[in-house]
Amino acid sequence: MKKAVFQILVFSIAVSFFTFVQTTFAADGYDPDATIKIGSMTPPVSLNNVGGAGQGITEAFYRNVYEPLMVLEDDGTISYGLASSYEVSKDRLEYTFKVRKGITFHDGSPVTMEDVKFSFDRMLTEESKAARKSDLKKVVDNVVIVDDNTIKVKLKRRSQSMIYFITYIEIHKKSAKDIESTAIGTGPYKLSDYKPETSIILVRNDNYWGEAPKNKMVIIKYYKNNSAQANALRSGQIDIIVNVDSPEQILDFKGDSRFTITEGKSTVKQVLAFNDKREPFTDVRVRQAISSAINKEAVRKATWDKYGLLIGSFVPPSDPWYEDLSQINSYDQARARRLLAEAGLPDGFNFELITPATEAHQLSAQAVKNDLAKIGVNVSIKVIDPSAWYTIVFKNRDYDATLQEHVNDRDLIWYGNPNFYWGYDNKFVQQWVIDAEVADTEEDQIAVYKNIARTIAIEAASSWLYLYPQLRLSSATVTGYPVNAKNSAFYMGNIKKM
Repeated sequence: MKKAVFQILVFSIAVSFFTFVQTTFAADGYDPDATIKIGSMTPPVSLNNVGGAGQGITEAFYRNVYEPLMVLEDDGTISYGLASSYEVSKDRLEYTFKVRKGITFHDGSPVTMEDVKFSFDRMLTEESKAARKSDLKKVVDNVVIVDDNTIKVKLKRRSQSMIYFITYIEIHKKSAKDIESTAIGTGPYKLSDYKPETSIILVRNDNYWGEAPKNKMVIIKYYKNNSAQANALRSGQIDIIVNVDSPEQILDFKGDSRFTITEGKSTVKQVLAFNDKREPFTDVRVRQAISSAINKEAVRKATWDKYGLLIGSFVPPSDPWYEDLSQINSYDQARARRLLAEAGLPDGFNFELITPATEAHQLSAQAVKNDLAKIGVNVSIKVIDPSAWYTIVFKNRDYDATLQEHVNDRDLIWYGNPNFYWGYDNKFVQQWVIDAEVADTEEDQIAVYKNIARTIAIEAASSWLYLYPQLRLSSATVTGYPVNAKNSAFYMGNIKKM
């Protein structure tokens, strides 16, 4: 009899506990132990974030695996990351950061100021291919360890953008090995598995110093084309498509309540970059002619239908110094022919256009080829993969012109670097970039950058075809993912799955 009573009591406790768990789950509205499956078409070239790994490494790892002292949020604001506070000296030449105490790497070892200093130094080495390396080298003199949780960054000159630049420096373990294929960070997720070009698996870091992720695991799957990715979403193999690469994908899912479409603010510019150090692109009239010969609105529409935006320069609307400059070197084939004749090329010329193997790039490349043929310029298109693009174009500068997308915001300053891959060399612009950084106020900085944007537009330093739309597709069962993709980052810790 006592045994029966005991069994009933145990059963009652079990039922009560089960009911409590179920109620808690229902009240929260999501599964805290869910696996989030993400589809992407931008696999990292490697896991080395300063090794030319491309936007894929930022998408997967920024804030998720590796964390900076200061964080660039999805809305463009800057918040504290591993730093708990910072102070700026009166002369604005020293930035002192207090680093949070008690933070550990994924292997359990404590974060030291040696690790923080190393993370700054590795970004500035000769071997580094980090996006903001050249900007930081111009302003950072050295990094000094003050005490066990304080680091001081000493500058060569004042920098209005210094805190923004700091958001790019992710903290790495100094003694970490094999950073091309492994990762030891401080973030809310730990790397569980990496299969190049195929997938990345991240698992929740149960010893994370900050707010725990709202899911347990993230699987990023990489696809070669839009249709395979869309089919994976529709069949439930993935929950989210990070970046929609064609308007057809939107049309296929529009009006279906099982899916959600989001449109954020894009920073991704599709650039027809000339090798400004190679003839005939050394002649500003040739660059202006090419830009005027291209019907950019038709290119945008053919690729994105009603989505996307003509901007006319290298500045997206989310940058403080944005102006619509799309009427500069706008579509005018008669003007293009006249400019070519003035440059001594009345019969046109031939050049090779290198483009990455994505649908959007190839559609644009064909449209550019067709438009330029009308003014006697013959284009041969060469399609290559991202790693080959990095070697041929970015590193060796062995190209005539190329199509590429640039994902960062506030990257106008690259036109002030004559050694950047497009080789634009304007001494005034180079000085204005310096002037903007040492400006006394943000308003002064904005005014200088507007002048730079207008100058490179007039001189057709490149031809900016359009600003990509920022579109994402997901199952209606997931929420909390970022919509803007600021600098291609994709923070996963707030994603909830019903």
